Amino acid sequence: QVQLVVSGGGLVQPGGSLRLACAASVSISDCNAMAWHRQAPGRQRELVASLARDGFAHYAEDVKGRFTISRDIAKNTVYLQMSSLKLEDTAVYYCNAVCYFNNYWGQGTQVTVSS
Repeated sequence: QVQLVVSGGGLVQPGGSLRLACAASVSISDCNAMAWHRQAPGRQRELVASLARDGFAHYAEDVKGRFTISRDIAKNTVYLQMSSLKLEDTAVYYCNAVCYFNNYWGQGTQVTVSS
């Protein structure tokens, strides 16, 4: 069983920045991919960014150039650095990991972008 503990999130003004962290209970080197998803009220959960084991990163079109997914293998932690935040980035953000052929989710963290 893989546990993912998410930290970060909160309230930020438009144009501001936040960093989310996702700490895994296993070595993330053993995971095929780590990712961040988000779900806004009334909308389906969507992929924001993913990071494959080989380091390849993929971003949703509307966050390219603003968000950066990264990892610290020594800390078994994946980060999502969010900059130039927009009102429409408001959502609950979830960490996701595909490890040992299973899909795992961390608890959500609320990100609210508001003036």
